[in-house]
Amino acid sequence: MGEKLISNNKKIYHDYFVLEKYEAGIALKGTEIKSLRMGKCSIAESICRIDKGEVYIFGMNISPYEKGNIFNVGSTRTRKLLLHKKQILKIQQELMLSGNSLLPVRVYLKEGLAKVEIALCKGKKKYDKREDIKKKDIKRNLDRKFKGASIKV
Repeated sequence: MGEKLISNNKKIYHDYFVLEKYEAGIALKGTEIKSLRMGKCSIAESICRIDKGEVYIFGMNISPYEKGNIFNVGSTRTRKLLLHKKQILKIQQELMLSGNSLLPVRVYLKEGLAKVEIALCKGKKKYDKREDIKKKDIKRNLDRKFKGASIKV
């Protein structure tokens, strides 16, 4: 069946070094899955935290379903993420290191189930960001330069 991308947070790759990624399910209520299938989701300002051995996502915005009724819930409520206990313990150990954060990268549907890809990240300094921009510019210039040329071996 494949995956259908709903929301993506590309800014993470600009602001953080991604150390490790995990796939987690989302515990949804009411008509939230219908809104997700329509693509009404934003993870731009969201963050994940571990509380009492459970992983939660804060600030994830799922717009209320237009044709919904009393089963609609708050759009930015805290949602529980579904991970294995060993994964949660490993993430918790990594988060104890200074400068590490747990952030959502993308939200997608996989075989009809709502999934979120979370990443263990370490913040970049300003000079790291400038280095990345410089590398992208060099690569872009090289690609532009050799676009029409065929390389013979």
